[in-house]
Amino acid sequence: MNYLSAENLSKTYGDRTLFRNVNFGLSRGDKIAIVGANGSGKTSLLSILAGATPPDDGLVSVRKDITVGYLDQQPDLNEALTVMEEVLAGESAQLDAVRAYEKALTHDDPAALERAMSQMEKLEAWDYEAQIRQILGELGIQDVEQRVGTLSGGQRKRVALARVLIQNPDLLILDEPTNHLDLEAIEYLESFLNTQNGTLLMVSHDRYFLDRVCNQIVELDNGQLYAYKGNYAYFLEKKTERLAADAAEFEKNKNRYSRELEWMRRQPKARGTKAKYREDAFEDLEGKVKGRRTEGELDLNLRVSRLGSKILEVENLSKRFGEKVLLDHFTYTFKRQDRVGLIGKNGMGKTTLLNMLTGELRPDSGKIVAGGTVKFGYYTQSELDIPDNQRVIDVVQDVAEVMKLADGQTITASQLLHHFLFDRQKQYDFVAKLSGGEKRRLQLLLVLVQNPNFLILDEPTNDLDITTLNVLEDFLLNFPGCVLIVTHDRYFMDRLVEHVFVLEGQGKVRDYPGNYTDYREWRDAQPKKNTATKEAASASHKLAPVDLSAAQSAAPAQKKKLSFKEQREYESLEGEIEQLEQRKAEVINLLNGGGHHEQLTAWATEIEQLDNQIAQKTDRWLALAEFI
Repeated sequence: MNYLSAENLSKTYGDRTLFRNVNFGLSRGDKIAIVGANGSGKTSLLSILAGATPPDDGLVSVRKDITVGYLDQQPDLNEALTVMEEVLAGESAQLDAVRAYEKALTHDDPAALERAMSQMEKLEAWDYEAQIRQILGELGIQDVEQRVGTLSGGQRKRVALARVLIQNPDLLILDEPTNHLDLEAIEYLESFLNTQNGTLLMVSHDRYFLDRVCNQIVELDNGQLYAYKGNYAYFLEKKTERLAADAAEFEKNKNRYSRELEWMRRQPKARGTKAKYREDAFEDLEGKVKGRRTEGELDLNLRVSRLGSKILEVENLSKRFGEKVLLDHFTYTFKRQDRVGLIGKNGMGKTTLLNMLTGELRPDSGKIVAGGTVKFGYYTQSELDIPDNQRVIDVVQDVAEVMKLADGQTITASQLLHHFLFDRQKQYDFVAKLSGGEKRRLQLLLVLVQNPNFLILDEPTNDLDITTLNVLEDFLLNFPGCVLIVTHDRYFMDRLVEHVFVLEGQGKVRDYPGNYTDYREWRDAQPKKNTATKEAASASHKLAPVDLSAAQSAAPAQKKKLSFKEQREYESLEGEIEQLEQRKAEVINLLNGGGHHEQLTAWATEIEQLDNQIAQKTDRWLALAEFI
């Protein structure tokens, strides 16, 4: 059954055409995600399909007997209402019944009350308020009597999401639904959408979310739509095939164009001797060759300041706001190339901890000592504080007109912007004309051009397209300094971090050696484990997580002291691990340079062996470090 269809849609802003004459269809049961580069027009297309924005040309048709729920990136809420009132202000048969019941109660109308109760019974709406509270709670909103006007931007987005979900529409249209949700809320939403039999259309950059929720991916690329039946992993496979076919076709057209151009030049001018059909074919071919958009590539080959042996020491750090304890005697010493993820529900204090580490907020007690060579690069959730009437290139030149790359070469601000996918026309645009993703990309550039060696990234994946995320991940994997990340993008965190700090509440911080998925698997398995059995503990190949706060309360006399032999082992392990890491980097460079099949196989095998050695020695170093 066809729910929505769009024919010959076009949309232009100023002199920029987002898409022209695109067609789209959505049937009952489809769960479709629209993906594409920042600024390609995904949000505009979604808004047109939802009926919130008119197209310049074309027609959108929605089946008359279905209900549609739409979540905008910037939802319009009534600030005078409470959270509960705002959610109840949505549209659905159950909500109508609840409102009629509440009205009959307040007006003392027995006949109206009887009708309302009958309708409540018929629609099974008696537990509706409980369902609303549950959905709000899962999305991190506990106080339903709070006024909407007092909520943060992220909280408003969650209230708007709850309002759409509780309506249970036939067609759900969501624009970046995972933005501003913590990891547990995202997993709840993922489960909610998977258990619903409804139809879904959304824009999202969350790759795990796309892979687990969607059964079709539609890519908006260079003003055209490309549909792929399957999840995100299938889309990646088929897109690679399409790009390879496009490249082959382009080379073929380019060769034909060269031959036809020579033929056109040989013909007499101002005479009717040319074959008209051949002239028309040449013009068509010329449009294909010259109109082809080359795929941009984000290059993050920037210089990084050298990092000394002493990096960052945090000792007995505590912070509270009123009665709420965010940190209680948190202690940790950052090591070279630490890759740490920071996990916790919204309001647990993740951003507060980051602000204290960078000196923007003072702790209540404890101390933070940074090494003399440490240079922080702090990528925050807050938007760029730049006048809308300033040009993009001027923004970068205010920081530096010339920058150094990792290989010692210099690059101008304009060249650097080009590497960050800002073409010459975009460089001279005003900041006000940038999309949300383009502003975030510019913000990332401004952080990296300062050559930091300790990157602190607070929700870096918000509004960045998937192409940018992939290149950012590659850069961070090879970043020689320390990285501390807060993100709701599970794929991003899984690929980058080696251990996670988990903010558990009441000031407790748990250090788990592994990525986010490792931690979730460990946490979910805890109720099923018999923690008293030594066999279960010895069978596990993972280190047990360490409660960093609780560790500080243990008296030194209760700690096991290292023997002389263990002390020597501990001191040598760090150097051994560093040598293995250096050898791994050398072999990776050799592998990237290519070679004979036998050489490539040998290098790949060596990398696997080095990874195993590094993991074993790191596990041993961490175990010994507990008693230092």
